Amino acid sequence: MNLSFLFMAMGGLILTAPAISAPARASAPAADPVQIELSQQLDEERAERLESLVERFNSQQKNVHLKTVRRIDGDAPKQINLVSFVDHARFITDKVKFKPLHDVMREAKQPLDTSKLSPDLSHGLTDAKGRLYALPVAYSTPVLYYNKAAFRKAGLSPEKPPKSWVEAQEVAGKLADSGSRCPFTTSWPAWVLIDNMSAWNGAPVNDAKGNLAFNGLVQIKHVAMMATWHKSKYFSYFGRRDEADRRFANGECAMLTSTSSLNSALAENKSLEYGVSALPYHDDVQGSPRNTLADGASLWFANGMSPAETKAVAEFIHYIMGPEMQIDLTLSGSFLPITSVARAAASSKLLNENLAGLKVAYVELQGTVSSPTVRVAQDEKLRTIVEEELETVWANKKPAKEALDDAVSRGNAIMEPVQVAKVKRKK
Repeated sequence: MNLSFLFMAMGGLILTAPAISAPARASAPAADPVQIELSQQLDEERAERLESLVERFNSQQKNVHLKTVRRIDGDAPKQINLVSFVDHARFITDKVKFKPLHDVMREAKQPLDTSKLSPDLSHGLTDAKGRLYALPVAYSTPVLYYNKAAFRKAGLSPEKPPKSWVEAQEVAGKLADSGSRCPFTTSWPAWVLIDNMSAWNGAPVNDAKGNLAFNGLVQIKHVAMMATWHKSKYFSYFGRRDEADRRFANGECAMLTSTSSLNSALAENKSLEYGVSALPYHDDVQGSPRNTLADGASLWFANGMSPAETKAVAEFIHYIMGPEMQIDLTLSGSFLPITSVARAAASSKLLNENLAGLKVAYVELQGTVSSPTVRVAQDEKLRTIVEEELETVWANKKPAKEALDDAVSRGNAIMEPVQVAKVKRKK
């Protein structure tokens, strides 16, 4: 039974009941709740899910009222700001406008135990002392999705997805022979094909001096393979963001590399029978596979808040980090839980049936550590350069080596000194 509905009904009965004859007592008027705004740039579906979370928070508060607003680039930050991973670098550059998370909680006199947070979720969100200045809330890692019906049609076992890229090529060929017009596609190409492919196979993205170095043999080999696939109609390219997700969801494409958080949306499509597996790796690269990278949306907090606003924001942070909310976020969005308690609960037998991709994501993240300091997808200018150069390869205008060499050269030219310094400190 929906207890919250019952409580609302009971509240309605109390409000409409006849007044009793006891003399009325004067009471002090209740203080108006502190008004807090949360800015976001989500699509309609995700914005609705966020609104449901906010309404749930508001229903449990007397002194705080949270409202979501659409963020417009160039506007001053709101008290809380939901930032996608592709905008991290821009927010880090403007971090003078933001109050670090640890300062928000300290000023509000709220505890913040960061030891409970998984270290693979805090990359790029900590200062030199390891203190969080933003809260990771909707993180995931790339995985491989595959259409089981398409596999059966091609004479492939639906329970045996390809483990290596060589196997994936053989599978793509059989899918094409069986009539598939899109055996393979990918979303977020810079994030999947450069950042994560490099980490998964232990290939550096930057060198010890902080210079970009994702034009090594492993990366060249991989992009060259993708170019061959594209020419052979094994690989279809649909765009720089998540355009390919919809192509897989509607059954057009048989294999997709994309974020593990896509799993919750795919699970709602009852007509799609799909499987989830780890990213393929290059089995001729010593030490592969290693680990993939986690990234996603995080919460950033505005500077200049009043003490009352700071306390209200801390209440929301405490709410988000609670085990119940962490489990709900995992169930509804397939996001990686950020606390050890929530991870244990999400890994329990009770929840496993609903989270096909969670175990895969955990296995990928817990491999041999290979965490590049620079992440291409987090820097808008660098990501755009890489995507432009990759598109020249798909268009057969440049070979893989030339495109990656040009991407590294162009990227190093726009890398800010602060970024290079950060790389040197962490090495």
